Amino acid sequence: MRIAVTGATGFIGGAIAHAAEARGWEVIRFARRRGHDWTYWDLAGPPPARLPEVDAVVHAGAHVADWGDARLFHRVNVLGTRAVAEAYAGARLVHISSSSVYPWWEPCRNRGEDEVATTHLNAYGRSKALADVEARKHGNALVLRPHGVYGPGDRTLLPRLASNIRNGRLLSVGGPDVRHQLTYVGTLVQAALTACVSELRGPVNVADAEPVELGSVLRQVLDATDHEGVRIQYLPTPTAMVLARFLEAAAVATRRPPRLTRYAVSQLGRERTYRLDRLREGLGIEPISTMLSDAGKWLEQGA
Repeated sequence: MRIAVTGATGFIGGAIAHAAEARGWEVIRFARRRGHDWTYWDLAGPPPARLPEVDAVVHAGAHVADWGDARLFHRVNVLGTRAVAEAYAGARLVHISSSSVYPWWEPCRNRGEDEVATTHLNAYGRSKALADVEARKHGNALVLRPHGVYGPGDRTLLPRLASNIRNGRLLSVGGPDVRHQLTYVGTLVQAALTACVSELRGPVNVADAEPVELGSVLRQVLDATDHEGVRIQYLPTPTAMVLARFLEAAAVATRRPPRLTRYAVSQLGRERTYRLDRLREGLGIEPISTMLSDAGKWLEQGA
């Protein structure tokens, strides 16, 4: 099996490339950094002049942030996805999408693989929704939609949580009983590699076996990262939305990223749980239960 992986130096793309090689597959690694172990491809620009033939391409490359230039998000995430799909029109396409494509204004309660929303709170969510659509235009595509990916090498979820600790307190939004269905990176990797050889098409939710309560998740992470004494306080979601709107307006004036965005509030402060029938029955994958006991090691690895 010969596959290509975009974003191969990132958290998810790197894990997929490593796992594929562990299976004995040949992997072509694409990245926007130049190096001996990967092929240069900046998704904001044109593809390489010569592309190696592959059986499948896993498109994990993306520009990920709560805030930033909408044009960059569109070039990398939307036009970049279109370029990958067109460059590998004859190969199997596995696109790493996001649960952020679903409506932000309402809780996701056991949500199936609905069509993407048309209204979004930030350029990232909008670009991922459009990229999801672009990927599914490919004649042989499967789109994976994870929520809250964590695990070894995580550079976003757990590091951001740790950076928000101030004076012995962690301020979060929503409440301790808000339910989330996180995604262990190993499950996402397994889904991506299985999708390379599967005939299943369309979108597939990817998440851990069952939901967990936000308060329990935060407490486990704090305890596992030597922050047992840190208190958790919650800002109600409506209040957090008003604050985030104010901070975003200030960010436009100061040209500095806001400390809190409406996108972050919508993702954290409302229930995010998903149906996994297609993951289990279509791809034959049984996800694990959420495990955070090694969060301290993962933070070190992702640093």
